[in-house]
Amino acid sequence: MSPNDPLSPIRLQLMWDRLIAVVEEQALALIRTGFSTSTREAGDLSAGVFDLDGAMLAQAVTGTPGHINSMARAVRHFLEKFPAHTMKEGDIFLTNDPWKGTGHLHDFTFVTPTFRRGRMVALFASTCHVVDIGGRGMTTDARQVYEEGLYIPLMKFAHQGKVDETLVEIVGANVREPIQVVGDLYSLATCNEIGCRRLIEMMDEFAIDDLGRLGRHILEKSKQASLEAIRKIKPGTYRYTMRVDGYDKPLDLVAAMTIGESGIDVDFSGTSGVSAYGINVPVCYTEAYASFGVKCIVAPKVPNNEGSLSVIRVTAPEDSILNARKPAPVAARHVTGQMLPDVMFGCLHQALPDGVPAEGTSCLWNLFALGGPGRTDGDPAETVHAQPFTVMSFHAGGTGARPGADGLSATAFPSGVKNVPIEVNEAVSPIVVWRKEYRQDSGGAGEFRGGLGQVLEVASLDTAPFAISAYYDRIDHPPRGRDGGRNGAAGTLVLKSGKTLRGKGQQTVPMNDRVIISQPGGGGLGDPRRRPAALVAEDVRLGFVSVEAARRDYGVAVSAEGVVDEAETARLRAVAAE
Repeated sequence: MSPNDPLSPIRLQLMWDRLIAVVEEQALALIRTGFSTSTREAGDLSAGVFDLDGAMLAQAVTGTPGHINSMARAVRHFLEKFPAHTMKEGDIFLTNDPWKGTGHLHDFTFVTPTFRRGRMVALFASTCHVVDIGGRGMTTDARQVYEEGLYIPLMKFAHQGKVDETLVEIVGANVREPIQVVGDLYSLATCNEIGCRRLIEMMDEFAIDDLGRLGRHILEKSKQASLEAIRKIKPGTYRYTMRVDGYDKPLDLVAAMTIGESGIDVDFSGTSGVSAYGINVPVCYTEAYASFGVKCIVAPKVPNNEGSLSVIRVTAPEDSILNARKPAPVAARHVTGQMLPDVMFGCLHQALPDGVPAEGTSCLWNLFALGGPGRTDGDPAETVHAQPFTVMSFHAGGTGARPGADGLSATAFPSGVKNVPIEVNEAVSPIVVWRKEYRQDSGGAGEFRGGLGQVLEVASLDTAPFAISAYYDRIDHPPRGRDGGRNGAAGTLVLKSGKTLRGKGQQTVPMNDRVIISQPGGGGLGDPRRRPAALVAEDVRLGFVSVEAARRDYGVAVSAEGVVDEAETARLRAVAAE
């Protein structure tokens, strides 16, 4: 085949790379035009291009696994209700259905068909997290999804270029931050439109009339590369169990991973049942994070698309917490769902003993603060004149230590969202963050140390109480170390006045008090006594590890300035080895 042929292997690869660039521009357009801090600051979004059967051909690197991998299934739901042959140029579709979108009502998914010369050639989809969707707000407290906010089924946002203003008015009337939320809806529509334009330009440049051959090339090559990577791993069935805090009682996440010639099958039978509170996970989100955890270890360099995802098959029993059915409450599904990569790592550790990290914080420890009338417990007179606000600020604890490297401190894994600078939320609300710093000794000791968590001390400048909506885990069950590494520190949530708050649920911070959020650290990897004394000394000098912990956990006698007492260190380690 001639390299000048529009469909030669060389040109197919060039077009594949170009397609990835198109969806990356789509995602960046969403960030540039987004209104909510979760979109424009944290990158809590996804963007992708799909063929006419709803198979994802390419995803943007920018975005989160929970969004992109569950959005990969969502487009097929749209096509079931709105078949491709019924779509018109200028149509735009949307939903925030947790079971047909990305897992909870705070995420809107938009789908836009692309037309070239009168023929539909592809679909673009995007998702972002909006700051508010009405109802109880972003909390674990609801008992049904109906309490959690406005539920929009699969429907049209625009019909042949004309936006449904009635829908926009309904959304605006049901949320506390209408400018931000409605603005994000238009941002989603805009980024899809940009994707459509760039795809048409690409097709014109490469002189192709459809994506059929290119799509088959992408999916076949990705599937083949994924299977080649899987076949390098020792086949068998590997099991792992993780206990997490839950809401009112602990939960067990139980997995059996079977590695075979045709791919990897993950079965979550034995996992705890559905919760009465909003930490349940729709199966689309379970699939998203379980498959991401597998890909991180098995085939991290293979592009994420329908082909590479098709060889990782995930099942969970109905009415388990990982396959909760409507109308179960699901607002904080990420608290449970984002633990799944660690569960996958626990299975894969048995097949790849030196290839996976220790457990990390995993779930986000976001600051979600609310103020104004009706947002707190107690006397309504205290808040009748308070400034209404809703802010979400993304923050994270430490990740688990990695083979050959320490864990990452204050880093959001597996979600991949970015930290929101505290100044952003301080500029739009009375919230002030008095302290934000690494949490000393929170990283689990090991030959490779777990990443550190962080501490936030938060108050309001308003002369009124405010509320914090907590959806935190790893308080009762901290991240576990691996291969002799110690556990990371457990998280805590307290008022400066001394009261301990619950890890989940909306709670009031009294006027003139502060809430202190101490986030977990990642587990350590390997025997701490094998960590070089010079590295321990450097950790002490930087304030990551205290002098006392260096002696107790690592057997290193060191001053606060990082000077090692060689003789005493040798004695301590010799005693430990006996």
